[in-house]
Amino acid sequence: MTDAILLIHTEVLTGMSASPRHFQKWAEVAAEEDFPDADLSEEAFRVRLAEEARRGGALVALWSRVLTGWDFAQEPRWSPETAPRTDERRSAVYDRLRFDADLRKVLDAVVPVAHAAGATVIAKEHIPWYTAERAAARSFYWQAYEHKLREKGWPEASIASLDQASRAVVERLVDPEQSAVRQAKGLVVGYVQSGKTANFTGVVAKAVDAGYRLIIILGGTLNLLRAQTQRRLDMELIGQENILRGADLSDMDSLVGIDYVGDDTDWPQFVRHGRRPSAQRAFDIERLTTRDKDYESLDRGIRTLEFVEKREPTLPLYDPANLHYAAARVMVVKKNKSVLTKLVKDLKQVHGILGELPALIIDDESDQASVNTSNPEKWQKGATERTAINGLISQLLRLLPRGQYIGYTATPFANVFVDPGDAEDIFPSEFLVSLPRPEGYMGVHDFHDFDSAVKGSERTVSNSQEKAHVRGICSETGDRLQEAMDSFVLTGALKLFRAARGVPDGPFRHHTMLVHESVRTRDHAVLADQINTMWHQAGYTSTEGHVRLAALWESDFAAVSSARAADLPNPASYDELRPYVGRARQLIGSGGNAVVIVNGDSDRYFEQLDLDFDRTPHVWKILVGGTKLSRGFTVEGLTVTYYRRTARQADTLMQMGRWFGFRPGYRDLVRLYIGREEQLTKTSTVDLYEAFEAICRDEELFRQQLAQYAQLVDGKPQVTPAQVPPLVAQHLPWVKPSARNKMFNAELVEIRSPGKPIEPAAYPTDPDTLRRNTERWSLLLQAIPAQSIALTDRSVGGNGSDWSFQARTMRVGHAELLSVLSGLEWEHEGIFRPHLSYLAQLDGRLATVANWLVIAPQLTQDNRVEASVSDSVPLSLVRRKRQDGKPSFSRISSVEHLRAALHLIEAAADAHANSLVGPRTGVALLYPVIDGKNEADVRAAVNLGKADPSKVVMAFTLVPPKSAIDSTRRLVRFQAKDSRNADDAIISSSRVP
Repeated sequence: MTDAILLIHTEVLTGMSASPRHFQKWAEVAAEEDFPDADLSEEAFRVRLAEEARRGGALVALWSRVLTGWDFAQEPRWSPETAPRTDERRSAVYDRLRFDADLRKVLDAVVPVAHAAGATVIAKEHIPWYTAERAAARSFYWQAYEHKLREKGWPEASIASLDQASRAVVERLVDPEQSAVRQAKGLVVGYVQSGKTANFTGVVAKAVDAGYRLIIILGGTLNLLRAQTQRRLDMELIGQENILRGADLSDMDSLVGIDYVGDDTDWPQFVRHGRRPSAQRAFDIERLTTRDKDYESLDRGIRTLEFVEKREPTLPLYDPANLHYAAARVMVVKKNKSVLTKLVKDLKQVHGILGELPALIIDDESDQASVNTSNPEKWQKGATERTAINGLISQLLRLLPRGQYIGYTATPFANVFVDPGDAEDIFPSEFLVSLPRPEGYMGVHDFHDFDSAVKGSERTVSNSQEKAHVRGICSETGDRLQEAMDSFVLTGALKLFRAARGVPDGPFRHHTMLVHESVRTRDHAVLADQINTMWHQAGYTSTEGHVRLAALWESDFAAVSSARAADLPNPASYDELRPYVGRARQLIGSGGNAVVIVNGDSDRYFEQLDLDFDRTPHVWKILVGGTKLSRGFTVEGLTVTYYRRTARQADTLMQMGRWFGFRPGYRDLVRLYIGREEQLTKTSTVDLYEAFEAICRDEELFRQQLAQYAQLVDGKPQVTPAQVPPLVAQHLPWVKPSARNKMFNAELVEIRSPGKPIEPAAYPTDPDTLRRNTERWSLLLQAIPAQSIALTDRSVGGNGSDWSFQARTMRVGHAELLSVLSGLEWEHEGIFRPHLSYLAQLDGRLATVANWLVIAPQLTQDNRVEASVSDSVPLSLVRRKRQDGKPSFSRISSVEHLRAALHLIEAAADAHANSLVGPRTGVALLYPVIDGKNEADVRAAVNLGKADPSKVVMAFTLVPPKSAIDSTRRLVRFQAKDSRNADDAIISSSRVP
């Protein structure tokens, strides 16, 4: 039976691809001849939507796709004043469609607005070429990829987000049709195991559609990783017809040498274009590598790159008359010296055409092996020496003058480790794109209680990520290794339980546990033997074993799953789960061994492991290892992590976050067992959970700053990629150019923060300096009154109550506070200077701040240590702990205090009645901080009611009023140290007086 409504709506919405229009009028025209009796009333539309919302349906899917596309559109001409992914944008869409209020409510319920962040772009000014019209006109491979993602069950909002983010990358590349030769280099920053491959697959799709005809993907340092990337591209983008190249599936002889057919059970799920793309007025993609074969030689490829199919031989390849009829060439190569050397050697034999060839190099995990880490002090005079992979990438770019370079990484600080002054290196000189956290991703915010306003004593598995997912290991708990292994068996049984009750079992195909204690291979063997012994002695079929699992279920998983996965099947008791434990044990112990050591660095080693998650039906194993488990190697189905390895480097710790990723159907089951007092030196320990949180907080803050500074001012960027390194130095003060006689040309001179917290974290460690700083605060400290008032954090969500706290407050003139701040000493010279430059101008030059409300919070009676500081009234001393090996504290202000301050600022800006803060008043949170591990350290800083000023860190958080900005709304300002060469990222120290 013909679905008239669906056909009419499809025709109308297809015609509205450029913009939403009067829907009723368009529907009447569409129905006039073929469906004159169709009910086109809004009431019938609402009823149909309500019916399909319960069971799913084609009409809901259609409107979801179209509405989401309009929601995400960037500066559409039909509503340029509304921001994407906002209620205002959706309202503008409805206005143009002329929908009434009732229909709007139904559509909002069926297709909610995705209030998600977009990609952050830090880039030089560029000439727009990748317009919406041009992208739509040539979109064969993007549409195929988009269709494949829908088949995989991606939500429309996720597809639209990927569309936007990949377009943000492609539009910063050079127009492949332009005659002028130019290279663009960029960096794309995602999250650990967050789907960066999906983004660069989208970039490849859009790039080849636009005209790029050679794609080189540097896909890992192992064949296994390279083959995974190759297979992903082949399956989701390149497609069956391009793989078969005309071979007949029914003729076995013609299939010789073709991968996937007959040995990959997922072959039917590979993209199908219907016919060869070249037969559909598109173009074919020729693979120069396959799943099983890395780049070996161009033999056939050399002839392939001659592009003999040029339709107009007298015109260059990049001319549109030739470009869009030529096949694209794609290769996925291992980041290996011998492989890349062969590729460079062969490309040197290709004459003429390389200068006309629009090419794109995508470097996955670009901060691994690609960065030039050679010591500049050992370079010969006037020459740059490169590490092997870095040098070969530079040669590729020289051979491909129209080649563009995009690095992908999960480390937002990665680009500072590349020399921006080296024109042949991979510094992202044109753009840096920070990808948004994808929907469904389980990341740092799912393991840490960042900015939680819930008191520690009131945190439960319902309102605390740490309570739900993190299990600390310390002297009091023992090593908890048996418990972690029991959790692994129990969660495997829970997955089987859910699959048996209709939960899609695709995400349960693999089930893994990661054990990471050391980088030493001999330690891995000992640990693996220990776990093997524990496995065989665990008694998972015995009464004792079931009693242990039942106790773990009752004490841990029952409560967490009830609170966080109420919509999924959960057993009412362990007895209901028990039948699935045996099957879980069998799957884990299949092959005679439950434990696999992963610590080799050769392809042969990984081939022996049989850990190909793509081609192995079920990997249910406990993986023990070191570096190979932390860099590049994606552990599928990871549910339980046991982590006790100490690491100091920020990028190393972040890459250890293998427990991040997508966990559909089992988020509530994920557990992280992590060391809370691991031995760091003979006399010190480290809390790995806190260390990881500090690094994550730094990275999150940096991402937030990039998002703020990405806003254009007068149509020009506030920050360019060359200015990012000195911005990073605010977080990593030790970052400097690699050569000692060089310096960053861009100097960060001002950071403006209207309505935003200014919270320096790197305070001095020297006792004498601390004493001098405390003395500089003495006049203000002595003016703090004895009486206190109650302040309220009115933003506490989820429990329906406000959170009040006591504080001593006073009002201070702007000049008086500025005088104190100007005299302070810091651990790193200049770390506070950009903020101070901004604050100094709030005397009327930039904006006017009349005074500040100083708030000295009082802690609760339970943990309060009070003392006089520089002859002040008794103040609450606050314990904070510096990050391991750094002078920085993870945070200064308490969440409830900062939220109360922000509420005061917000209320003043909205002109609400407020007796404490006016529109020209800022808020200053003041904390006498003691650096310590426990309350005993705080008490040790007090003698006879007075705090030792050499042990007190006078820390603060400032929140200027929202009016503290000029009309330009510029938030950050740089100046060039060598103004005559302002575009140079790196300059010689001798060029600066």
